[in-house]
Amino acid sequence: MLKIRFSGEDILRTRLAPAADAVWEVVLSLHVLSGGAGDPLLSPWRHSVARVLRREAAARPLGLLLSLNPPRGYFPDFLTPYASRDGFEAGLEALRGTPVAQLSRDVGLVGGRRTPLPASAAALARGEPEVLRHLTDSMARYRAVALGPYWARIQAAVDADRARRARALLDGGVEGLLESLRPAVRWAAGVLSVPGYPNDRELHLDGRGLLLVPSFFCAPTPVALLDPALPPVLVYPVDRLGGLAPAPRAEAGAAPAGGASPAADREALAALLGRTRAAVLAASDAGCTTGEVARRLNISPAAASQHTTVLRNAGLLVSTRDRNTVLHTLTPLGRAVLNP
Repeated sequence: MLKIRFSGEDILRTRLAPAADAVWEVVLSLHVLSGGAGDPLLSPWRHSVARVLRREAAARPLGLLLSLNPPRGYFPDFLTPYASRDGFEAGLEALRGTPVAQLSRDVGLVGGRRTPLPASAAALARGEPEVLRHLTDSMARYRAVALGPYWARIQAAVDADRARRARALLDGGVEGLLESLRPAVRWAAGVLSVPGYPNDRELHLDGRGLLLVPSFFCAPTPVALLDPALPPVLVYPVDRLGGLAPAPRAEAGAAPAGGASPAADREALAALLGRTRAAVLAASDAGCTTGEVARRLNISPAAASQHTTVLRNAGLLVSTRDRNTVLHTLTPLGRAVLNP
C-alpha cells in the first residue's frame, strides 16, 4: 500500500492537472499495448495500434522506448517529467534535459530486471544527447500513431472527470476532492492511501502539495513516482466512457461553417433536437447533474434522465456517476453541435 502523508500546507497546495497529460498517456498506453490481456474496452485499440506499428515498420525505432516501459513493474521516473503539465513539447524538452545522475539511476533500475535492455540504454544512462533526442522523437512518433486518432475521446474522458472533481472541490474543499477519488484511493486523517499498490511505502509531501493527474490509460491502481525528491504526482484512472474509437474525419471538400448568428444556431439546434433536448445540451455545457437539469428547465427528474440518456447515446454527452449523483458534460461532438 502507498500512503501519502499531508500537512495542512499540503492540502492548500494540492491541485488538479489542467488537461489530459500527453506524456503520461504515451507512457501508460505503452504498458497497455504490451500487457496482453487487460481492459476489454481497450482491446480494439491495442490490436489496431499494434497492426499499424507492424505495417509501418515503426516498432524497430521504438525499441528503446518499449524496453523502458515493461507492462508491469517499475518504469523510469524521468520519462514523465513534472513539466509535462504544461504540454507535450514542454515535457519532451524537460526529458532531454534530465540530469545524468537521474538517467543512470533510473536506467539501472529498469536494467536490473530479467529482460535485457538494448545497447542504446547504456548511452542513454550516460546522457548522450543523440540518444535522448532519439527517445523523445520515438515518443512523438508513437503518440501520432497510437493517440492522435483517439485524442478527442481521451480528452473528453479527462474533461468529464475534471468536471466531476471540480464539483467535489466546490462542495467539499480539497478534502472533498480527495474523498471523491474513492475507491481507487482512501482519504482519512491526513493520509491518502492507495490499496493494492505494488509495494509498501510512504510519501511525505513536506509542504510541496500534490498534483493529481487524471489519466485515460492509467491502470485501476493509481501511479506515483518512485523518487520522493521529485515533485509529488499521483496519476489516477478516469472512466474510459466505453473505450476508444478514432475521431471522425471531415468530409473532403466540405464547406466551412457559415456565418449564422448564435441565436439562429440555437433555433436551428432546437428544430433538430427539440427545444427541451437542446436546452438540456446547453445546460450541460459547464457540467450539470440530472437534478440540476430538472430544476433549471422545470421538468421532472424522470424527463431529465430520459433526455440525457438520448443525448448520451447520440455521443453528445458523457455521464459519470458518483454515488447517487450523475454528472453530465459535453463531448467534443456535443460542444461542436452546441457551438457550430
